[in-house]
Amino acid sequence: MNQRLTPQDPYRSRADARWEIAPRVDPVVYPGGSGPLTDEQLAAYDRDGFLFLPTLLTEEEVRSALAAAERAARKQRGAPEVIAEPGSDVVRSLFRAHAFSDVLGSLVRHPFLRGAAEQILASRVTLHQSRVNFKPALDGQGFFWHSDFETWHIEDGMPRMRALSVSISLTATTRFNGPLMLVPGSHRRYVRCVGETPPEHYKQSLRRQEIGTPDADALEALIDEGGIVAPTGGPGSVVLFDCNTMHGSTGNLSPSPRTNLFFVYNSVENALVAPFGGTEPRPEYIAARGEGVVG
Repeated sequence: MNQRLTPQDPYRSRADARWEIAPRVDPVVYPGGSGPLTDEQLAAYDRDGFLFLPTLLTEEEVRSALAAAERAARKQRGAPEVIAEPGSDVVRSLFRAHAFSDVLGSLVRHPFLRGAAEQILASRVTLHQSRVNFKPALDGQGFFWHSDFETWHIEDGMPRMRALSVSISLTATTRFNGPLMLVPGSHRRYVRCVGETPPEHYKQSLRRQEIGTPDADALEALIDEGGIVAPTGGPGSVVLFDCNTMHGSTGNLSPSPRTNLFFVYNSVENALVAPFGGTEPRPEYIAARGEGVVG
């Protein structure tokens, strides 16, 4: 597949025969924003590429959101938005989750979450993606290391690094049930990946991603420099993380399920264009082009 990018594009990927670690050319915390985060929290986010908030949602909010997520996954089973685990019919992810429940939709507009996104990105925001990831007890599968932005740039047409993810724990996150793992400082490096993107790659990658993942040597270099952090906490804890932070998770071999609600906020000044990898855009339920401003 022909790349639409020129070699001058700072975020080209999947176009060269060898992987490369390139510098980030965009801000992490954009200047001029205001919102609920303190100066110390902003500095930590800028330095590490993520921020852990151990208590944000109330018990009632979490209980209601978890019930809504499970209900929506059951009701939508068989729909394109429901992604099964590799080799089984166990639900792995429910995309466009906010559209299937007023409860989940209201959390997209949560004043703190929306406000923090607007503060970091210094603009109003749209919802690029929403999903629930389910990791059932004992057999929930992992997600390999990746930068979200690499995929969003190549397969969705996101021009620049001006987006972030919010991961909301709807169950307790422990060391043993496949927690989100992040590489501090990795957001300031961009890993160009190797491998041509096949048509409709999302049909495979959402179940098990193999293209658009970093080379082992690139991962080793990032982890040698920054280490690995896996925030743990109770239901209602939240991780905000930059679109280019290297992250992944292991499978869940514990007897406790792990369910997380994800929202991806994108700056209104970073609207999607044609995918930079030359493929057709991924479906709207994965990469929203028609969603309005969150507010």
